[in-house]
Amino acid sequence: MLHFELVTPERLVRSEEVYMVTVPGAEGDFGVLEGHAPVMSTIRDGELLVFRTQGSAPDAVAIRGGFAEVSARGLTVLAEQVG
Repeated sequence: MLHFELVTPERLVRSEEVYMVTVPGAEGDFGVLEGHAPVMSTIRDGELLVFRTQGSAPDAVAIRGGFAEVSARGLTVLAEQVG
């Protein structure tokens, strides 16, 4: 499972183990699974799609601006605004 955290300047919004997250990157959407290569990307306004399990319907989370970082620890999205 992929460790996923969604953070705003005010608070930690989500911290959970998920199957996959699709991120609205500045240069296009990208999916992150467990074991993804390390990467940093700016993100554009859009929706994160959070898949809790393989084959499940995604939870859509609206975000505005920020950065996404994939590391050995998982995926951290630092969003300027959520919702």
